Amino acid sequence: MGWAMSSRMTKDLVISAFEKACTIQEPKQGLIHHSDRGSQYASKEYQTLLREKGIQTSMSCRGNCYDNACIESFHSIIKKELIHHCDYQNRNEAMFSILEYILTFYSSKRIHSTLNYMSPIEFEKKYA
Repeated sequence: MGWAMSSRMTKDLVISAFEKACTIQEPKQGLIHHSDRGSQYASKEYQTLLREKGIQTSMSCRGNCYDNACIESFHSIIKKELIHHCDYQNRNEAMFSILEYILTFYSSKRIHSTLNYMSPIEFEKKYA
């Protein structure tokens, strides 16, 4: 699969990631896409892709750090549980390690208190 990790968060990177995500799982009706106010997410091209898929946009309020608490929590967890324990030799090694962690542990086995102590995959199966 053509996964990529960039040193910069660009419009092309988020468009590519969105398109790959949609090939893995088509967005369901009522999906809300929450992001910060970064130019890559606010770009006409990205917003057009979201509208074409029927996805509602939600952007964090200016200066409100609590709006992105969920993803900030994820970043903290992945750093504590994986990244700080590894000595990556290059970007590719880091990318595959992080991808493996998300696919084989975080999404399928790691329980989350906000999901009634189920993994994200269990939660989705139960409520989808």
